[in-house]
Amino acid sequence: MININSCLQEIFGAAIQAAYPDLENPPLVVTPSQQPKFGDYQCNSAMGITQILLKTKEQKVSPREIAEKISKNIPANECIEKIEIAGPGFINIHLRKDFVSKQLSSLLMNGVQPPAVGKRKKVVVDFSSPNIAKEMHVGHLRSTIIGESMCRLFEFAGYDVLSFGVTKELNHYFIKAWELICDVSRKEFQKIYNCLDITLIERGESFYHEMMKDIVKEFEDKGFVQVDDGRKIVFVPGFPVPLTIMKSDGGYTYDTSDLAALKHRLCEEKADILIYVVDSGQSVHLQTVFAAGQMIGWYDPKVTRVAHAAFGVVLGEDKKKFKTRSGDTVRLIDLLEEGLKRAMDKLRDKERDKVLTAEELKAAQTSVAFGCIKYADLSHNRLNDYVFSFDKMLDDRGNTAAYLLYAFTRIRAIARLANIDEQMLRKAAREEVLILDHEKEWKLGKCILRFPEILQKILDDLLLHTLCDYLYELATTFTEFYDNCYCVEKDRQSGQIVKVNMWRLLLCEATATVMAKGFDILGIKPVQRM
Repeated sequence: MININSCLQEIFGAAIQAAYPDLENPPLVVTPSQQPKFGDYQCNSAMGITQILLKTKEQKVSPREIAEKISKNIPANECIEKIEIAGPGFINIHLRKDFVSKQLSSLLMNGVQPPAVGKRKKVVVDFSSPNIAKEMHVGHLRSTIIGESMCRLFEFAGYDVLSFGVTKELNHYFIKAWELICDVSRKEFQKIYNCLDITLIERGESFYHEMMKDIVKEFEDKGFVQVDDGRKIVFVPGFPVPLTIMKSDGGYTYDTSDLAALKHRLCEEKADILIYVVDSGQSVHLQTVFAAGQMIGWYDPKVTRVAHAAFGVVLGEDKKKFKTRSGDTVRLIDLLEEGLKRAMDKLRDKERDKVLTAEELKAAQTSVAFGCIKYADLSHNRLNDYVFSFDKMLDDRGNTAAYLLYAFTRIRAIARLANIDEQMLRKAAREEVLILDHEKEWKLGKCILRFPEILQKILDDLLLHTLCDYLYELATTFTEFYDNCYCVEKDRQSGQIVKVNMWRLLLCEATATVMAKGFDILGIKPVQRM
């Protein structure tokens, strides 16, 4: 799929360069229009260029005049129908319908393919990280769900992804009894990972143990170590609290193991991008560790991206940390089992048990239960705390997984109920021209094609709620289209199908195809019947 926003940025970047060749790093701002009357996209660079010309060259030029000059220098392209200058200098961009139609046809024939990323880069994602000899609890939920979704996104975008969960261990790892405890713990962790469809390489802190003495020596050799009351500490410029890399009794600390893990991922596993999905409370610690790695020369932030994807805590409906009624931490397995129970109650309330087979009902229960738990987390900005509420997440109205899953099954059923199978749809995709004359067809077509730019934004800022917002917008835009544009026309008296508008069925199929890929990135499994 083509990233239309990126294409437009290239076009307008070339136009600005031609209009103002002496301008260094001019602002390039292209965004989707919020209202149809302002076109499909807008370039809002003129105002920024006005300020730059005034400051650097003492030239007073109106934004509208700049917009006109940019417009005159737009190179030949296949996507822009026309442009208009509005207000003080906004450039409204209208896309060509044949271009949008062609892109939709390509999507239908080739599937949802990501834009090329160039050289295949390696991404290492650190997430989940449960504690050996302790049960996973609700505090592990966000890291596990967010981390898995990030891995899926980078994999789809063409990156080589390594996902790790570094289990917290005691330094008793060499004792046989401890090894047995580790095995039992890992089996319990895996039960939860299987439920949530999580894939990661479990790596205990002991993996890095042999590297830790070399870490201490490296910092000593480069003169970064100070001794404080027997401890070996490292001060990192800009951070008031030092890292303790060796305790007074000669033992190592979490600081040492985190530094060892950082170096191993950068220097041995050759990560181009390294992401830690860890709660916000660890922010200062991680930034100190990253800065220490940079200080000692393990990586250059201009070349290698090392990021902390921080997240807030899960709250109960009382807006306090999520606990059981007795005040204990909520076990994650109990939470998942409660989700299954509530999902089945919801399906039975809707009498789905009377129309679905036992196998279909079980699949729907799992899809709704785990899908809703994941989506409730991912649909919130990860930087914020969020309130965990089964009632809200299982509501099939509004921006919830329940609503989107029901919408998806309805979209998939449209062609089936019109007796149009996959082979017929594939044939139509090759032969039919997607007509986008109705305003709701046009709106839906453009919305479908925004998928690559949504994913690119998330690759840049690691905020997955943007994908949830997009899927909800896509589903509601589809509903507007379906309510206004007949896909299948029936005789009002007999109910017999009298006409199938195949190009509209293809729009249904394109919508479902993009939704399915969005679900896959979020780790949600839709079902054909619900």
